Amino acid sequence: MEKAQKFKYFLFGQNLADGIRVTLEIITPALIFAYFGHLEIGYVISIGALCVSISDGPGPVVHKRNGMLYCNIFIFLMALLTGYLNVHFITLGILILASTFFFSMFSVYGSRAASIGTAALLVMILRMAKDVPAAEVLTQSLLILAGGIWYMLIALLFYRLTPYRPAQRALGDCINETANYLLIKSELYDTKSNLKDEYRKLLAQQVIVNEKQNTVRELLFRNRALLKESTHYGRVLVLTFTYVVDLFENIMATWYDYSSLRKKYGSSGILEDVGAIVKEICGQMKDIAQAIHSNTSYKKEFDTIQALDQLKLKIDNLQDEGSTFMLKKILVNIRNLSGQVDEILKYFAEDLSGKKQLRSEKDYSRFVTHQQINGTVFKNNLTMESSIFRHSLRVMMTCGVGFIIAKLISTGHHSYWILMTIIIILKPGYSLTKARNFDRLIGTIGGGIIGLLIIGFVKDPYILFGFIVFFMLGTYTSVRLNYIVMVIFLTPYVLILFHFIGLGAVDIASERLADTAIASLLAFLASYFLYPHWESRTIQKNMSGVLKANIHYLRKLRDLLYGIEISTIEYKLVRKELFVATANLSAALHRMLSEPKSKQRHRTEIYEFVVLNHVLSSNIASLTASLIETPQIVSKEILSRLKRITEVLENSLKKIDSSTLSSDKTLLPETPNFIKETDEDLKEQLFFIQKVSEDIDKLSSKIAV
Repeated sequence: MEKAQKFKYFLFGQNLADGIRVTLEIITPALIFAYFGHLEIGYVISIGALCVSISDGPGPVVHKRNGMLYCNIFIFLMALLTGYLNVHFITLGILILASTFFFSMFSVYGSRAASIGTAALLVMILRMAKDVPAAEVLTQSLLILAGGIWYMLIALLFYRLTPYRPAQRALGDCINETANYLLIKSELYDTKSNLKDEYRKLLAQQVIVNEKQNTVRELLFRNRALLKESTHYGRVLVLTFTYVVDLFENIMATWYDYSSLRKKYGSSGILEDVGAIVKEICGQMKDIAQAIHSNTSYKKEFDTIQALDQLKLKIDNLQDEGSTFMLKKILVNIRNLSGQVDEILKYFAEDLSGKKQLRSEKDYSRFVTHQQINGTVFKNNLTMESSIFRHSLRVMMTCGVGFIIAKLISTGHHSYWILMTIIIILKPGYSLTKARNFDRLIGTIGGGIIGLLIIGFVKDPYILFGFIVFFMLGTYTSVRLNYIVMVIFLTPYVLILFHFIGLGAVDIASERLADTAIASLLAFLASYFLYPHWESRTIQKNMSGVLKANIHYLRKLRDLLYGIEISTIEYKLVRKELFVATANLSAALHRMLSEPKSKQRHRTEIYEFVVLNHVLSSNIASLTASLIETPQIVSKEILSRLKRITEVLENSLKKIDSSTLSSDKTLLPETPNFIKETDEDLKEQLFFIQKVSEDIDKLSSKIAV
């Protein structure tokens, strides 16, 4: 059933939909012109469509349109320049050096701009492989532009025909990954699981959930059509997403001392029962995700209330053996979790849109990142302090060496593969380049074997053409899904295509493998020796970001305890800041652990820092959320302890990076207008938070050395 569910998920997924659409858009011009006997014209038009497809990343339609529009302009200009400068080794070399640096710098404007830069470099590399007479350069460039415009118009048309499907699929993905996060948490109740391993999985999964949430935010909160009061489906999507984020906060905020739980209740078997119910809720969430993802209906099957009532009876029977306070607290949290899942089920109710008002477009825009596109940003990054600037220098120098090798000692006629491979696998960080390098080599070898076997045993041209379309579809379906799978599809696609047009497949395969090996070696050496980017030297920026986010969260908690009213949107913005900061730190840690051990500093301490901050964030979120729901009157002792915790974290932040300290301008009353005996439960929670913050401060002292 799980395999069938995954297959259905893939079948209705955005990756397959995009793969089919992109394949058709690229191959159609070539097929049409080939039918009329002008394959060369169709091939050039398809190059334009191929290049613009690179800039067609996920996001709101206005960003897609602008991205593809600018991409068309740049590929046209690069096709012109390459055509005119391809007449001499020196002029072409200067173009390669200048363009690889310039377009690599586009990364300062974000991922979409970076993809536009990659597309511009790709068209340069493809056009430098063939000498075109000067009289035909403009014509060829216009054909490439025509292909790009063709792709853009069809892509925008598809969006107009199905405006809600990308958001539905993204929302389904988000719910599914949130369910996976909860599933990992359910393993913490399994007395046989390794807590450290589960913590690592949680940190890695939080990065994925954050990415999915950002994707949905971009699609929903930047889309005016979906935010209109009159659009039923848009309202449903926006409201459901808010429920999903609230659900994730509840999951993240639910944190216990699992070691103590195991020692106290492990022998009773009650923890396994808790884990089983949580897993059933995960299954329910996955079914909901699939229904939204595939745009189908959903009917609830698991009776959570009955299962929780049975769990309550088991907990009550344990009272004779000692305190069951923590188990009862877990039971309450699971009930709340189940209730929030039921909120998501309102997606399938016809009258959801009339029950809750949407916020203004201005409010929602505060939840998405706004990237400035101007010359000042570019200019400010022209310094060795900028990782993008160092990366651009690295790409320029590596491509320069690759170009010389391709001209002097290349093994065949398609030596531009060296430059193409360098552009694709050389990333700003060593760990990303290392992963791409490995995937490219393994994928090329595996795909080459598959391609040669097909060519060796299949002689029918129609069947071979069917394989070309199949591998092409696989390439564009997996391009954002899995890089190594994409390369495995891409290699036989290229080999069979060249065989189909009369070139030697074995020679092409050996040439492609040799060029890939050369490019991989150059990329590896460049990432290690040319202005290398080691995460251990920059991870402190991510650490300070998490500390700042936790301090902001604590200040909101303090304001609540002082009786200062906090708006919902203000609280959710602070919560989003925390989610993003913790995800960024977890991702940076993962990248650091894949780097050479000789380049890693304070490996153990940083890992402990990440885990402790995750625990701290969970407990602060839990306490803040409960106080927003049910405000409490507290004593001066509680306020004093909260102040002490904040001071400890601010001290930790100063040790990690004093330049990032932010001032707090909130005006507090001299004394709160409420005095009562200390709430013991609240006191216990704050005592635990203080202990964690002090442990973080000790680690900060070690890391800062």
